[in-house]
Amino acid sequence: MQKEVLQWWRQAERDLLSAEHSLSSGDFYIAAFLSQQAAEKALKALYLQEKKELFKTHNISRLAKVFDIPYILLKKIAMLEPVYQETRYPDVSAKIPADEFEQKDAQEFVNIAHEVLTWIQKKIK
Repeated sequence: MQKEVLQWWRQAERDLLSAEHSLSSGDFYIAAFLSQQAAEKALKALYLQEKKELFKTHNISRLAKVFDIPYILLKKIAMLEPVYQETRYPDVSAKIPADEFEQKDAQEFVNIAHEVLTWIQKKIK
């Protein structure tokens, strides 16, 4: 595996691990954010491997559509899309990020990130 691809992949794995830890500690908005980040970084690792350049975007749905990802997984990735902003900025919704996310939300996002990384892991060389 190319060094830069490996770096993106390893950080994606670490973000997912940290998302799980945040879920366990009750920091649900952090678990949600890190789930989105894990999916984004894993997708960027795959893009870098396949296209030999980095796609600089936070639009993970657009990034995912480059690949032959199953439709159901694309729909799940789309659910992660707004998390990037919702977890970072207090003016995006009626609540601050720390109050916006519940355990069930965070668990769903962690599960989606797991699915994304599992699918990509089969493609990463």
